Amino acid sequence: MKHVDIYTDGACRGNPGRGGWGAILVYGGREKEMSGGEPHTTNNRMELMAAIEALSALREPCEVTLTSDSRYLVDGIEKGWAVGWRARGWKKADKSPALNPDLWGRLLELFEIHRVKLVWVRGHVGHPYNERCDALATAFADSFLEK
Repeated sequence: MKHVDIYTDGACRGNPGRGGWGAILVYGGREKEMSGGEPHTTNNRMELMAAIEALSALREPCEVTLTSDSRYLVDGIEKGWAVGWRARGWKKADKSPALNPDLWGRLLELFEIHRVKLVWVRGHVGHPYNERCDALATAFADSFLEK
């Protein structure tokens, strides 16, 4: 199984507001940058979209180390929250609706295809890939001003 390192970040100008996501895939000494966004969204949705789009770009099942500064993403998977929400029909333990079930569902499907290890890093402290992903995400969010 091929090993791919993925770095992701999401950004939002206002929350909700103009949003962007950025991802960098690293494999075999090569890097692929990706970005996208939505004119009206939330930061958490962009964090999830970055991971979804990066994992969706893989052409075969891979072993992945996915690095993110999003506690929402990392804890949602590692603490089993998303799996629990799905099992309860996208309800949290207190019976309130889980947010972003469409994206969590897509992400969980991708985690069934790929063997993913999540790594959390503190954002905006000089991690080169995290900083680059942030620049990709914020540039996309800002692009909605130009339209």
